[in-house]
Amino acid sequence: MNALDTVNRYIIEAATTLKLDDGLMSFLLTPDRQLRVEIPIIRDNGKLQVFIGYRIQHNDSRGPFKGGLRYHPEVTDSEVSALASLMTWKTAIVDIPFGGAKGGIQVDTKTLSLLELERLTRRFTDVIDPIIGPNIDIPAPDVATNEQTMAWIMDQYSRRHGYTPAIVTGKPISLGGSEGRGAATGLGVAFATREACQSFGIDLKGARVVIQGFGKVGTHTAISLRDMGAKIIGISDVSGGVVNTRGIDLAEALRLQAATGSIHGLQDGQSVSNAELLATECDVLIPAALEDVFTEQNADTIKTKLIVEGANAPTTFEADHIFQQRGIHIVPDILANAGGVTVSYFEWVQNLQQFRWELSEVNQRLERRMVQGYHAIKAKAEEHRTTLRRGAFLLALDRVAEATRLRGF
Repeated sequence: MNALDTVNRYIIEAATTLKLDDGLMSFLLTPDRQLRVEIPIIRDNGKLQVFIGYRIQHNDSRGPFKGGLRYHPEVTDSEVSALASLMTWKTAIVDIPFGGAKGGIQVDTKTLSLLELERLTRRFTDVIDPIIGPNIDIPAPDVATNEQTMAWIMDQYSRRHGYTPAIVTGKPISLGGSEGRGAATGLGVAFATREACQSFGIDLKGARVVIQGFGKVGTHTAISLRDMGAKIIGISDVSGGVVNTRGIDLAEALRLQAATGSIHGLQDGQSVSNAELLATECDVLIPAALEDVFTEQNADTIKTKLIVEGANAPTTFEADHIFQQRGIHIVPDILANAGGVTVSYFEWVQNLQQFRWELSEVNQRLERRMVQGYHAIKAKAEEHRTTLRRGAFLLALDRVAEATRLRGF
C-alpha cells in the first residue's frame, strides 16, 4: 500500500467505529479539489523547462484549507493527497479552525540556481492564484521549502491582491512571520513525547532517545528533549547516523551541520546506517524524516518502548499492526508533528489582527494545544480500548463529521 491507502484505511476504520453513513464516509475520503499544473520557466541557460506541480485541497469543513508545499523530485498526486488528508485530521485534533491541503512540485532544488528557484516559485504562485487566499487556502513550508520560498509567494500574490501577509505562513519575521515558528514542529514533538512518557511510565529524565532525521524538525526536537532532561543517544541524516550511548554532543553536531550541511564526519560515537540507527535499543524512537520508514520488513527489528512520529506517515499499516502486537506505543503524526500547523495558525491570526505576539506567549499557547490534543486522543483511545493512532482518527473524524453535518453537504 502507498501512503494514501494507509491513511484511507484508518479513516474507514474510524468511520465504521463511529457508525458514519456511507455517504458521509465517502465525502470525508474524497478531496474537495485536485489541481495538477504545468509550470514552464526559462532556465539560466536560456532553455525552457516544464515542471509538474500539485495543490490538493482535501476538506474545509472546519475552516480554510491549510498545508505545506514540498519541492522534491518524487512528489506525486497520491503522496500529496495523503498528506492533504492528514492535514485535515491534524488541524481537527489540535482544534484549530483549518481544513487540510498539501502541494508540491516535482523538482530537485539542488539542480536549480536561486534565481531559477525564485522564478519557479513565482510562476507556481500565479497558476494556483485562483484557488488560494487568506480565507481560502494558506500554504506553508515543507520539504525543501523555507521562509524565503514563502516570502516569494507572499510577494507574488500581493502584486495582484495588495499586501497580504496572511496568504502564507512560515514567513520571515520581518514580513509578518511569527516568533517561534521555525522551532514549532520540533518543540511540539517534544511536548507530545513528554506527555506520552508520563502516560506509559517512562522517566523522561535520562531517557535514551534516538532521532532519525536531523533537519528542521529533528534538530529542534533534540534540543528541546535534551533541555527536558532526556539523553539523545542517536541522530542521523541522509548521509548516515551516529550512536553514542553516553549522549550525543548536540552542540558539535549543530556546528558541523551549519558548516557542511550534514552531520557526516561527526566524531562523537559509532557511525551507523539509517537502518542500523532505527534498530538501536532506546526508550524513545523519533522518526523525523520522510514517509514509510517503518515497514513490515523492519518492524520486528525495532527495540524501543515508544515511537513518536515527527515525520508525516512514517509507519505503514502493516508495521503499525506489528508494533501494536509487540506492545510498542506510538504517538501518531497527526498529533506529534502538529506543532508546526498550530503556530502557523498563530501566525495567521497575528497577520489578520496586524499584531505581534511575544515568543513566550507563542510557546505557552503551543504547549497548551499540544497537551490538550494528546490527552483528548488518549481519552478517546481509552474509551474505545484502542491505540493512540486509532483514538486520534476517531477524535478527528468526529470533529470534522460534526462540522460537515452542521454546514450541510
